[in-house]
Amino acid sequence: MDSALCLHNATLLTGFSVMPNCAVYIKKDRIADVYNEVRFAQKQFAKQVQMLDMKGCYVAPGFIDTHIHGIGGFSTDDADPKSILKMSEILPQFGVTSFIPTINTAPEKVLLQRIKAIVSVIGKEKGARILGIHLEGPFLSPEKIGGQEKDGLAEVDLNYLKRLLKACKGHLINMTVAPEIKHMRELALKCLGAGVILQAGHTNATYEQMIEGMQAGIFHATHMFNAMRPMHHREPGTVGAILTHPEISCEIIGDGVHVHPDLIRLLTQCKQKNQLVLITDSLKYSKTKIPSNIDLYCEHCFKRKSDDVIMGSCISMLDGFHNLIKFGIPLETAVQMATSNPARIMRQPNIGSVIPGYFADLIVLDKNMNLKMSLIGGQVIQ
Repeated sequence: MDSALCLHNATLLTGFSVMPNCAVYIKKDRIADVYNEVRFAQKQFAKQVQMLDMKGCYVAPGFIDTHIHGIGGFSTDDADPKSILKMSEILPQFGVTSFIPTINTAPEKVLLQRIKAIVSVIGKEKGARILGIHLEGPFLSPEKIGGQEKDGLAEVDLNYLKRLLKACKGHLINMTVAPEIKHMRELALKCLGAGVILQAGHTNATYEQMIEGMQAGIFHATHMFNAMRPMHHREPGTVGAILTHPEISCEIIGDGVHVHPDLIRLLTQCKQKNQLVLITDSLKYSKTKIPSNIDLYCEHCFKRKSDDVIMGSCISMLDGFHNLIKFGIPLETAVQMATSNPARIMRQPNIGSVIPGYFADLIVLDKNMNLKMSLIGGQVIQ
């Protein structure tokens, strides 16, 4: 007999609107229908349908993290399939129902091992869905390396790209590149042909070089404001191009350290709200203790002990979501940035919104935005 569940007496945060006094009917792994309470009261449900009274709690799409390196002591750096599966199991604790494990730059042999580890477990996960792979490099600017490994940087090499695509076996969703690197246009066109979404990051691109990047199909930006050429009133730079061109969408790390809260608010005024994507950029030791022999410490974000360079965030998507609300971002927009926007921009169908026919990947939040429940495919995971 098919499993069925109905979450009623809820306020729906659908990913595009707020709908009070509603119910979500789930059949098998999909959202079968959405009702207001009047229609719900008129419906006749089979006895086997499990009814859950949400008592006014919020029901929203599960969060989608499109830029995450690790959490809970596990990371893509481990090049271990078990680590990727553990990330999947941990993430629903923080409201994440889908994610794109993100790989830092590394020498080719290491990079291929990390790719292989992810590819080998896609479809075998028991927690958050593994959507595919995000390669943050290796075709980045040495001038904006940030926390990346210099040894992993590479000049544009179409044969190298071919080897990466082959290793990904069709699972490469997005790649961060520096638009100004020589021969980037040729690489971009190859990526577009392979269906890979390109995003500008770790880049020292001038305004004009960013425009050229757009002409080659680079329409998304990695961790906005960070590791990119800043804006100047006579040379708008990478940041200026992203701010002034509505076609470009962008990631934003929601810890309040990588980007000042006032700039996050400014970004929501400069960009259309459907072009903003909340990410964590979280590292291996997010939400766990850092071993003493690791060259990292956490002070609102991860920094390298040796030189205080910011290496990544230590937040979860739930933390980032809470921060957006605390920073004054409207609830509806904060939900959109964490759910429907990443789903659309990463071209992931049937997730990210509370719509009939979509996967029943949902979270339940109380009135204080505390996570009460995570569902993936209609099954309660957390």
